[in-house]
Amino acid sequence: MNMARSTYYFEINKTDPVAIRNEELLLVIKKIFVENKGRYGVRRVYMELKNRGYNVNHKRVQRLMHDAGLFGKRPKEKYHSYKGEVGKVADNVINRNFSTTLPLQKWTTDVSQFNFSWGKCYLSPILDMNTNEIISYDLALS
Repeated sequence: MNMARSTYYFEINKTDPVAIRNEELLLVIKKIFVENKGRYGVRRVYMELKNRGYNVNHKRVQRLMHDAGLFGKRPKEKYHSYKGEVGKVADNVINRNFSTTLPLQKWTTDVSQFNFSWGKCYLSPILDMNTNEIISYDLALS
C-alpha cells in the first residue's frame, strides 16, 4: 500500500472529538452515580445531566453506563405470603369483640417480621385482651 509514513501515524494518533466528549460525559456520569450511592439508573442520570445543562441523548447515557458497568441498585422484591386457600380456616368466634371482663379469657397473637442486615427475625407475642399484658412470646431467626 502506497501511503506516506506521516499519514499513517497521523491517522493513528489523531484525536476523535466524539471519544473525547464521551470521556468527559463518563466522568460526569460517574460523579452523579457516586453522589447518589449507586441508586440512580439510566433515566435518573439522564435527567440529572439535563438539569446540569448537558445536551445528551438517553441512548448515549445508557451505552456509556453499560460499558462502564454502572447499574443502578434495584429495590428488593417484596415477599408475598398469600398462596390462596391453604389449610383449614378457624371459625370467627370473637367476631371483633375484643373486650372481656375476666383475665385469661381472650388471647390474641400475631407475627411480626423484622429485617436486619444479617437476616430476618420473627416475633410472635400472645396478648391477654383484658389486661393488655403479654403472656408469652416467641422469637425466631431465619
